[in-house]
Amino acid sequence: MEREDGGIGRWVRDSVSLAVFRLFLHDVVVEQVPISEFELLWQESQILMGPLLLGPGLVGCGPGLHAPCTASLPMSRNQAFQVAQMGAGGRMSAPPTKKPAEADVHRRAPYTKPPFSVGDLKKAVPPHCFNRSVIRSFSYVVWDLTVAFLFYYIATTYIPSLPLPLSLLSWLAYWVVQGCVLTGVWVIAHECGHHAFSNYQWLDDTVGLILHSALLVPYFSWKYSHRRHHSNTGSLERDEVFVPKHKSKLAWFSKYINNPPGRVLTLAVTLLFGWPLYLAFNVSGRPYSSFACHFDPYGPIYNDRERAQIFISDAGLLLVAYSLFKLVAAKAHPPSIAPLRLVGVGLVEGCSGDGGQRLRVLNKVFHNITDTHVAHHLFSTMPHYNAMEATKAIKPILGEYYQFDGTPFYKALWREAKECIYVEQDDETRDKGVFWYKNKL
Repeated sequence: MEREDGGIGRWVRDSVSLAVFRLFLHDVVVEQVPISEFELLWQESQILMGPLLLGPGLVGCGPGLHAPCTASLPMSRNQAFQVAQMGAGGRMSAPPTKKPAEADVHRRAPYTKPPFSVGDLKKAVPPHCFNRSVIRSFSYVVWDLTVAFLFYYIATTYIPSLPLPLSLLSWLAYWVVQGCVLTGVWVIAHECGHHAFSNYQWLDDTVGLILHSALLVPYFSWKYSHRRHHSNTGSLERDEVFVPKHKSKLAWFSKYINNPPGRVLTLAVTLLFGWPLYLAFNVSGRPYSSFACHFDPYGPIYNDRERAQIFISDAGLLLVAYSLFKLVAAKAHPPSIAPLRLVGVGLVEGCSGDGGQRLRVLNKVFHNITDTHVAHHLFSTMPHYNAMEATKAIKPILGEYYQFDGTPFYKALWREAKECIYVEQDDETRDKGVFWYKNKL
C-alpha cells in the first residue's frame, strides 16, 4: 500500500533533510526570484542533497527523503533556502539524543524557511576546521594504500593454496574488504576534486588524477559533473545524479518488478553496476539533449573550457587499463587483480547517507564521508578529518533540519527499494513545487 505520508525517500542522506540553504549562500537578497534567475543563483551554491526542483520547486529527495522547498518563496537577507538530501553522498548522524523511533524516520522533514543562514553555520564551526594540511592528507593516502597492498599480499599468497570451495569464498571476502578499502581511496580523490586535499590546486588535481585513474574513475570528468551536483542538489531538472522519475516517466516494466524478486534484482543491478552505468550511459543522471557520457569530451556534460581535461582523464584510464591487462597476462591469479570497488561504492552511494550508526566501522574506512555529508555539502573544501568536529558544531543550529535514521543499511536498502518508486506532488505542497516519493503503481 502507498504510505499516507507520501513515501520515505532516503537515498544517500547524511545530508538528507537539511532541506535548506540554496539561495543565500553568499548573502544574496532574493525576492520572488524568477526561475531563470533562481537557477543562476543555484550555480553559486554548494550545499547538500535535498528536495528536487521542478520549475519553481523542490522534491523530498533520495530514498527516504522528506524535505522539499519552493523556488518562488520570498526571502530576505541572511535567510537560507531550504533543501534536503544525496547524494552521492550520505546522510548524517543526529544530535546525541535518544535513538529515533521508526515513526520519526517516516515523518516528513521540514521544508519551510530555516531561521538561520549558511553564514550562521559557518560562524559556529571552529576556524581551524577549514585548514588543509598536505602532510595530514597524504598520511591518509599512505595508510589506505598500505592496507590495500597488505590485503593484496595476503590474498595472492594464501588464497590460491586453499581448497575449493573455501578459496572461492575467500576471494569473495577479499573483493568485499578490498572494495571497501579502495572506496576510502576514492573518497580522498573525491576530496581532491573539491580542493579539500591541500591549498594547492595543482597538487589536488595531480593526486586526484592518479588515485581516481587507478580505480578506473575519470577524475576530471567526474569532478566537473560532481561539482554541478553540489550546486544543483535536489533539482529535478539540473541535478546530475540520482534524479528520481515522475510516475508518468516510469519504464513500462516497472509494475512487473515492484515485488520482492524484482526489488532484489533492482538492488543487485544498482549496487553492482550502478556506478559504471552512470559514468558510461548517464543512468540515473539528468536528461540531456544528446547522449551523455563521462568519457566523451564533446558530450553535453562539459563546456569548451573543460574538454581538454576530459581527454586527460581518458588517457589516465587507458594507461591504467593497459597496465591491468599486462598484469593479468603476467599473473597466475587474476581474481586478485580486479579492485572490485563496486561493493564499497554500492554501500557509499546506496545507503551511506542514511545515518552514521548504520555503517559503524565502515564510516572510518570511508573517511566519514557517510556521517558528515551534511557538513561536506555545506563546506565542500573542508578536509574530511575536520568534518566530524564541524558536524558537531552545526547540529545544534540545524535542529530539526538535521535528520538521522539509525536503520541498519540492509533494512534501509529494502525499504527504499519498496517505497521510493517515483515522485509526485500532493495537495499539501502542490503550490510550492515540492515533490515526494511514493510507491503506488
